[in-house]
Amino acid sequence: MEDFWPIIGSVLGVFLVMAIGAFCRRREWLTREADRSLANLAANIMLPAYFISRILEDPELASLTTAWAPPLFGFVATTVGFAVGLLFARKIGPLIGLDSDSKQRAFALCVGICNYGYIPLPLAETFYPEAMLQLILHNVGVDLALWSVGVAIISGVPGRGWRRVMISPPFLAVIFACLMKATIDTDDLPIAMMSTVRGLGDCAIPMGLLLSGAIIVDFLGDWSWFRVSAVNVSAIVIRQLILPLLMILAVVGIGLTVEMREVVLLQAAMPAAVLPIVLVRLYGRDTETSIKVILSTSLAGIFLIPAWLLAGRWLLGV
Repeated sequence: MEDFWPIIGSVLGVFLVMAIGAFCRRREWLTREADRSLANLAANIMLPAYFISRILEDPELASLTTAWAPPLFGFVATTVGFAVGLLFARKIGPLIGLDSDSKQRAFALCVGICNYGYIPLPLAETFYPEAMLQLILHNVGVDLALWSVGVAIISGVPGRGWRRVMISPPFLAVIFACLMKATIDTDDLPIAMMSTVRGLGDCAIPMGLLLSGAIIVDFLGDWSWFRVSAVNVSAIVIRQLILPLLMILAVVGIGLTVEMREVVLLQAAMPAAVLPIVLVRLYGRDTETSIKVILSTSLAGIFLIPAWLLAGRWLLGV
């Protein structure tokens, strides 16, 4: 029980920052007009700086010849999530209100991918700091799955979205930092440069959480979103019960390092990601379904994230 309250407090702290973002939106301190510029700033400057600082400061960078394991697991786990979500939406979906192709594709995309960035990163820094590098590399694989398999699902045609990942600043930052760490003595890098990179990187998580809270609250026009429905319950069961169990069984079956087990546990505990809302709207799919999935799993995550993190100490020994 001594571990219970620190976990609860850390998880609530993450969601409270999102709640502050929602409050700022309601007060019009964080306007919709500012979203694009702030999101671009976070994605193109702050998040790459965050990755670079964490990788360069990691005392034990894995060899580049073995660094393929975390992104491969992230890609496979996310692809399996999409497949489970789409299979459920096609076979069971019509019985619970997912009665159109648009709703089924939106459900599959949103339920298939966990929140792999702004929520697990601060939790990893608190509870599993030695797994930060593996988590960052794992997220590269998740990105690849989202922009390839995920785009194919939401668009209905095979896409070339993976190319967007290859030229994205966060991806390039990971490659650049890994190469630097493997080829030079990073202790000799200028203090001013590292201080700047670290300072920018420290802004990434708070900015991302504030924007996530603001985006979610945009869709909450009334209390109808909080009504329990078969879609909401199904999203929670798939995203936060079935898929976590599959991930944990995979870890037990194939065997992974302690750090990778910590990464898998963090990802297994996560609710649905917020980013898919953007793709759902971009491809003209059912936005209401995506909001139901994201909102219901996020609210359930307040309780289920601590539950999974505690259970993982018994199931995975981390």
